[in-house]
Amino acid sequence: MPATATATDPGNSRTRSWWGWGYTDAHPDDAECVEMGALLPGTLARPLPIPRVADLAIGGPAATPPPSLAHLVTADPEARAAHAMGKAYRDVIRALRGRPGRIPDLVARPTDDQEVADLLDWAGEHQVAVVPFGGGSSVVGGVEYRGEAHRAVLSLDLTAMDRVLEIDTVSRSALIQAGALGPVLEEQLRPHGLTLRHFPQSFEFSTLGGWLATRAGGHYATVHTHIDDFVQSLRVVTPAGTGTSWRLPGSGAGPSPDRLFLGSEGALGVITRAWMRLQERPRHKASASVAFTDFRRALDAVRAIAQSDLAPANCRLLDPGEALLSGASHDGSSVLVLGFESATAPVDDRLAIALDLARAHGGTGQAPKANSDAPADAAVSAWRSAFLRMPYLRDGLARMGAVVETFETAATWDRIPALIDAVRTEVGAAALKATGHTATINCRLTHVYPDGAAPYFTVAVAGRPGDEVAVWDDIKAAATDVLHRHRATITHHHAVGRDHRPGYDLQRPAPFALALRATKNALDPHGILNPGVLLD
Repeated sequence: MPATATATDPGNSRTRSWWGWGYTDAHPDDAECVEMGALLPGTLARPLPIPRVADLAIGGPAATPPPSLAHLVTADPEARAAHAMGKAYRDVIRALRGRPGRIPDLVARPTDDQEVADLLDWAGEHQVAVVPFGGGSSVVGGVEYRGEAHRAVLSLDLTAMDRVLEIDTVSRSALIQAGALGPVLEEQLRPHGLTLRHFPQSFEFSTLGGWLATRAGGHYATVHTHIDDFVQSLRVVTPAGTGTSWRLPGSGAGPSPDRLFLGSEGALGVITRAWMRLQERPRHKASASVAFTDFRRALDAVRAIAQSDLAPANCRLLDPGEALLSGASHDGSSVLVLGFESATAPVDDRLAIALDLARAHGGTGQAPKANSDAPADAAVSAWRSAFLRMPYLRDGLARMGAVVETFETAATWDRIPALIDAVRTEVGAAALKATGHTATINCRLTHVYPDGAAPYFTVAVAGRPGDEVAVWDDIKAAATDVLHRHRATITHHHAVGRDHRPGYDLQRPAPFALALRATKNALDPHGILNPGVLLD
């Protein structure tokens, strides 16, 4: 029978950073920043100081809401600064250099759909741009305003709408408000033995609505790789009205209304709640790592596993540089991290078969003994710790004046080897030209499919002091060009935002762009919703 659930307080009192990733108490200290900077010749001798909101030039708001909405809105400088940007390298270095860009005039925190609609009505009447905001973890310029076309900017923070409203244990699904952060959402599902099972790297700092609006990818490498796979129905508030799609397990009734708003990044409407498919919490888990001396053979091994029916939860291939950076390998090997899980049956046999496939392509690794109390695979543990720590280390390198860019893509298997080689060669050349320094370029496969894979690249190089954004732009432009020429998507799971617009404009068919623009004009006639995202 359906049950009603209320939000719970996860008891988290840690302070979020307004300028960088995550929690302030998890940032590298000055000594650790210097130690990391020493690994990239040409970085600063001392780290840039932690930026302060008090040092920003934040004037008074350019618009004032009516008394009926005043209780939802704040012009507090701290809140406005924290909502000015996402968490891309470009955002972090701008904050460190005291150049965060256009700071929103107001921050609103609605508590229900009607308040969202009322805020949109007011904004439309007064030429106020509205930028929907969840956890603020965007790494593609998705939650900032660029330009001067609007009188004022309102950041629409949805995190006060964070409850699991209803749980249907029969259909194994839940109605969840869009502002629920990952931990808040899972805490409410846990007593029912259920999980959404969507764990992006930003899990602590991103919301269900953000995942939906950006078509976010989760941690799991196969089968249900994107949030799209879990959607039953959406409720969306637009300036033209509010609509809710039917809750269905599947439908062939014309173009999907849900698909229209999945990935729309707040440009067409504000997703306020969704019915989401749930799963039982896994009880059986097994993991192992496999080392390869030949990266090309490792790619073949991953393809063999992806084209089997084993469906690993984790099938992440780290090239030698990525393996070294994460501590998974120190001998120049590539490392494949494998993991399986199930709520219903042991998974050791599936792991053993996957290891056999990997060994057949030159890999070396062993399955853990059944019912063993031995510690987890060291490479797996090292990778997991590094995965969660990496965004903090990026910010530490940014304080040293390094340029650290990450981008991800997807392509069919026949294009993957040439694509990876081209990124290493051409993006490396662009970084050298822009900085005079040799860049470190690492690659890992984050998600795999029977017909292709999603490579994720990290580029790190000493920047030009004070000119890091321009260097970042040059590297991003080179990467975009390589992806386009190799028919690889501009993004697999980071979204389009403003930073990926050039690549998205090239990737989408012209008739689709025409239809998207017509849809934008119909749903957002005043052009207030997240201007510059997806289209102008």
